[in-house]
Amino acid sequence: MSEETPGGQPPLPPPDIQPRGGSLGLGALVGAVVLYAVYVLGTMAQGPYAWSVTFLAVPAAFIPIVLYLAVAIVLAVRRRTSLWGAGLLIGLGAFVLLGGGLCISFLVQVRA
Repeated sequence: MSEETPGGQPPLPPPDIQPRGGSLGLGALVGAVVLYAVYVLGTMAQGPYAWSVTFLAVPAAFIPIVLYLAVAIVLAVRRRTSLWGAGLLIGLGAFVLLGGGLCISFLVQVRA
């Protein structure tokens, strides 16, 4: 007697499983460091290449986040790079959490 499922259908072959690639911790660390570097160096820039001089002065703060988020989502969706992409998304969360803490601490120190 051949193996069949209760509905009379032959059993499905096992799915082609690809290993999940990347490193979650490394993605989080690299992601947070890259975002801090972009924002610290971007705010320190002077001269004709500073964000505040171009027509992108207002949206310039959001462009790196949008690009970073798009890349992180694409990497997280692909099976081979899912851990790396998830790490990048965790790095974005760490950037927001630590950056918010730094911002609040600087605001508390400012005296009117």
